[in-house]
Amino acid sequence: MKDSFSIQDTLNMLWDKIGEGVSEIILKLPNLIMAIFIMVCFYFIAKMIKRILQNFLLRRIAQKSIQNISGKIAFIVVILIGFFISLSVLGLNKILTSVLAGAGVVGLAIGLALQGTLSNTFGGLVLSFMHKIRINDYIETDEAKGFVSEITLRNVVLRQTDNNYVIVPNSKFVENSFTNYSISTRSRIAVKCYVSYDSNLDVVEDLVIRIINENFEQKEGETVEFFFTEFDDYSINFMTRFWIDMVKIKQEHTARHTAIKLIKKHFDAQGITIPFPIRTLKFEKNKGDFEQ
Repeated sequence: MKDSFSIQDTLNMLWDKIGEGVSEIILKLPNLIMAIFIMVCFYFIAKMIKRILQNFLLRRIAQKSIQNISGKIAFIVVILIGFFISLSVLGLNKILTSVLAGAGVVGLAIGLALQGTLSNTFGGLVLSFMHKIRINDYIETDEAKGFVSEITLRNVVLRQTDNNYVIVPNSKFVENSFTNYSISTRSRIAVKCYVSYDSNLDVVEDLVIRIINENFEQKEGETVEFFFTEFDDYSINFMTRFWIDMVKIKQEHTARHTAIKLIKKHFDAQGITIPFPIRTLKFEKNKGDFEQ
């Protein structure tokens, strides 16, 4: 005897299930509305706390990167608190418990899969609280150089002098060395030149030192240094070092530019020659007669 299939019974069962679902939704509708209201409230609370941190509590901190990252972390934390409260209001405590229990396993899996990303994130936190790198500092790494435009949890954005932007992962800064030209306001630069062998070396030395001292202020503890460095094929080479105000690389270029022009001008006035290599080519005519 075969079991009879009744479409009517199936439709009745389906209708009963739909009715039960609708009744359940209606019963939990106030809780759902309350959960949505809580999430909306916590969203605006998170934005307000972020704004307060950035505008008031963190105003005394010079590091803009610390302000930005601290504001973002506070925003995320408040949103998570609102999310968990909403789950509790909906009576999804079991789901909440499962989420918290599985967070450790998921976190471990994500950590293994995203080691590079987490390394950059940790590097971003480290860089944000470092006073050795700040927004608008001019820095140079092995691969790039420019002004620090932004420090995020993933990378550092450098604005180059040609107004192009370079994105450098945070791990590069944490693991490798870099030069920050903006930490100290004074730096020492070197200018190299050479003179001919018939020059009076004492006169050259005194003249260069006087030129630099007259045009570049040397503060307490700073002096102009002068060194003859080598006998070259056609000249005697020298180097002078002196201190300048420098927080940007352009200041170094400007100072070196000025020093070179001054040295050339005074050398010309004193008759001191800056030699350059000359090659003489000698051609001899054949003395033989040509026969036709």
